Amino acid sequence: MKKSVLLIGAVACGILLSGCKKQTGIKIGIAKIVQHAALDDVERGVMDAIKAAGIVADYDLQNANGDVNTANQIAVQFKDENVAVAVGIATPVAIALANTLKDIPVVFGTVTDPLKAGLVTTLEHGERNVTGMSDELPSVEHIKLFAKIAGLKTLGYIYTSNEDNSLSGLELVKKGCEEAGLQLVTQSISISSEVKQAAEAIVDRVDGIYLTTDNTVFSALPSLVTVFNKAKKPIFSGDVTGAKDGGCFMASGFNYYKAGRATGEMVVQILNGAKPSELPVLFMTKPEDSDLLFDLDAAANCGITIPAEYLEKATFIIKDGKLQEK
Repeated sequence: MKKSVLLIGAVACGILLSGCKKQTGIKIGIAKIVQHAALDDVERGVMDAIKAAGIVADYDLQNANGDVNTANQIAVQFKDENVAVAVGIATPVAIALANTLKDIPVVFGTVTDPLKAGLVTTLEHGERNVTGMSDELPSVEHIKLFAKIAGLKTLGYIYTSNEDNSLSGLELVKKGCEEAGLQLVTQSISISSEVKQAAEAIVDRVDGIYLTTDNTVFSALPSLVTVFNKAKKPIFSGDVTGAKDGGCFMASGFNYYKAGRATGEMVVQILNGAKPSELPVLFMTKPEDSDLLFDLDAAANCGITIPAEYLEKATFIIKDGKLQEK
């Protein structure tokens, strides 16, 4: 990880040093691209962090329902309301806020590649009124682990063709497959209703499928799980939150609630006087910020035995339809 990027602990220290005076009557806008468990956890984490800092805020919570035009309308609404800070959860919403709100601080959350999205020009500090947190996954390492445990030769990947974060994820997946010696089969989508059809189009051509933090895909995750479970093909999810409902052979990624808390702590710093341009882009890098899940029911369905050494490292295990936290 780049030396210039602050860790969450550093953000927390900054908050303590700045002194959190009780503030009231503050309007904060929070918008997410779609509604699903992971993004809901981010939203909740943001609000909990602000509350923990002694700040009493009035929230305008918005959901763009996967539509960029709606995201732009939300940005205009936040501008008209003159919110103190606007939080954009996921890339399309963050871009809409950054393009519209030039005099209002914008904090993005769970943006995979803020550089490619044009939100910032460096990870060392924010850009004018914009800063935030990246949810870039170690996809190369994920794919190598998936191939090793599940014995894969071909890997499927479904991505949203009109989202920068998904295209960035695709490049990492390509690299992971190249290093793991896997053949990659891809299928692009543009809206969540296409997820099931995309899954059906590739399921017979792959040994398993890898999911990055593609919000359009995750908003229709149950349909994908149904297709792959029926075919007895394993799913590796980069979002542990969604995988807790069952059906994903394994999942590894950071805790989205903690990511929301970290994003909220950046908002607190700004409310206490920090400038977005002074705050580096944040990454979740501590081991305790990540979770590992294995679904033994899904593994049995796929005929895969998970080595004990990996089960011992798991944060969550699903067995007989029940989620167990270790």
